[in-house]
Amino acid sequence: MDDLIVSDPAVMSGKPVIRGTRVTVESILERLGAGERVNDLVASHPRINEDAIRACLRFAARALHAEIQYPHPLHV
Repeated sequence: MDDLIVSDPAVMSGKPVIRGTRVTVESILERLGAGERVNDLVASHPRINEDAIRACLRFAARALHAEIQYPHPLHV
């Protein structure tokens, strides 16, 4: 597991965060998805760096590897 991403019930209700911060993986993904650039994220959070942002992406990718079935409409 990536040691840059941690989860502690006492921090942000246990959501995965960047180690040593209260910055959630969720917030990083949302901001990237909204079009914010990596260097803008780093500039707005002095305690994170590009490695931490890449760790967020790896964490999300691993989460999607869970063995679940995605619903889809049947075409008749």
